[in-house]
Amino acid sequence: MTRLPMIPAQPEDPALAAMFEEVRARGIRVPNLYRVIGHAPAMLRAWLDFAWPLRLDARTPRRLRELLILRGAQVSGAHYEWVHHTSMALTAGVTQEQIDSIADWENAACFDAQERAVLRLAQEVTAGPAASAECIAALREQGFDEAAIVELTLTASFYVCVARFLLSMEVELEDGH
Repeated sequence: MTRLPMIPAQPEDPALAAMFEEVRARGIRVPNLYRVIGHAPAMLRAWLDFAWPLRLDARTPRRLRELLILRGAQVSGAHYEWVHHTSMALTAGVTQEQIDSIADWENAACFDAQERAVLRLAQEVTAGPAASAECIAALREQGFDEAAIVELTLTASFYVCVARFLLSMEVELEDGH
């Protein structure tokens, strides 16, 4: 059971209701994660303002970012994150074979060199304390410029935060997931 009660899907607080409506306007049911963070509306606002640009405004291919997020979720043991991002990864072009092979990404033939560099970044950032100089150099060698390296590293780092919050609050999956 989630450690904090979830905010109702139709909250009384007008600012929180407006944020939930923003999420719905994107065609998404308000996730339980947001219904827990909503206890601190200013923090949910900050969360949305950081999370959505990482998801929607980044230049790096969504497929690569979803691989990175899935590996981070796996390393963190964040089942909620894994379940939510598996469908997003498939939609973004990640294959089921790749999803099934993420745990053994270093040996799996279904990943190219660029994907391996991104998966290594996810592994190192999530396991901590940071990506190594060699990891960043491998990203450069695979054609990622400075902006892409920033996007990917911020994405990996943000999803470590997501996993830690989900696990700390024991956020439960929504019905139907």
